[in-house]
Amino acid sequence: MRTSPVLVTGAAGFIGFHTSLRLLKSGKTVVGIDNLNDYYDVNLKKDRIKELEKFDGFTFVKVEISDKGQMEKLWSDYGPFKRVVHLAAQAGVRYSLENPYAYITSNCMGHVTVLEMCRHTEGFEHLVYASSSSVYGGNEKLPYSVNDNVDHPISLYAATKRSDELISHSYAHLYDLPQTGMRFFTVYGPWGRPDMALFIFTKAICEGRKLPVFNHGKMKRDFTYIDDIIDGVLAALDTPPVRDGKKAPCRVLNIGNTRSENLMDFIRLIEGELGKKAELDLLPMQPGDIAETFADIEETTRLTGFQPRTTIHEGVPKFVNWYKDYYKVET
Repeated sequence: MRTSPVLVTGAAGFIGFHTSLRLLKSGKTVVGIDNLNDYYDVNLKKDRIKELEKFDGFTFVKVEISDKGQMEKLWSDYGPFKRVVHLAAQAGVRYSLENPYAYITSNCMGHVTVLEMCRHTEGFEHLVYASSSSVYGGNEKLPYSVNDNVDHPISLYAATKRSDELISHSYAHLYDLPQTGMRFFTVYGPWGRPDMALFIFTKAICEGRKLPVFNHGKMKRDFTYIDDIIDGVLAALDTPPVRDGKKAPCRVLNIGNTRSENLMDFIRLIEGELGKKAELDLLPMQPGDIAETFADIEETTRLTGFQPRTTIHEGVPKFVNWYKDYYKVET
């Protein structure tokens, strides 16, 4: 009997690419989907897919997750999918101020469409989906715990991610659909997104341009290396929640590094790896941004065994080396 493949949505994205790669290296069959939108360089997305297509067990299909007809055809042609890692979303806090409709379509409608496909799949096992540390909004208690109140988002992006969590809970309650939402904390590493700080800073230093540094550099982030993120995703995928009395088979977990690093220390590491001094453009805090993030992963470790291993002193050099190789940068 044919083994049901794992479906990874957003497979051309940063986390989706690495999730697919890890699954393929472990011998799993993966169907990866993405709409290849132009929010950032499409060529980077296509190059990620080319890397995945080196594996016989990988199939890529261009799909818009919010399109019910396309998703039904995907399920019919390549499914059924009993395990789904749903990472497709319109990313970015700041872009949500410019194009709110993209966030509602992709993050909310897309999420509901995925849920509908999963609930109509006989013997469905587990949906793991991407949430975000941004749901903690203006919370001042640190570290952020999954037991904290998160009903005061300060960006539309965060509001859509929190909405996904609530919608998922209702589906888990109504249909016994096992689900885990992953609140990712500032993910970085090779093949990273061009709109993220490490990529922006590295590119600016290489090109001799000023670095845009918000809140005048008074920022702290729980930077989490991509390999640790994938450890968390797959540990969660292999340990689906179960109904406990009236409690629905649904949970949210923090996936972070449990270290809140000063942004300026992060920049100094990049400078050291490139052998170049950065020129800083100190700017005020951006609307919708958060001054500090810090993950409490106690619940994640208890339920899945997840433990991050990579410090920024190990992770930043790996990204910079990838960047120089991919973009043929000589320093």
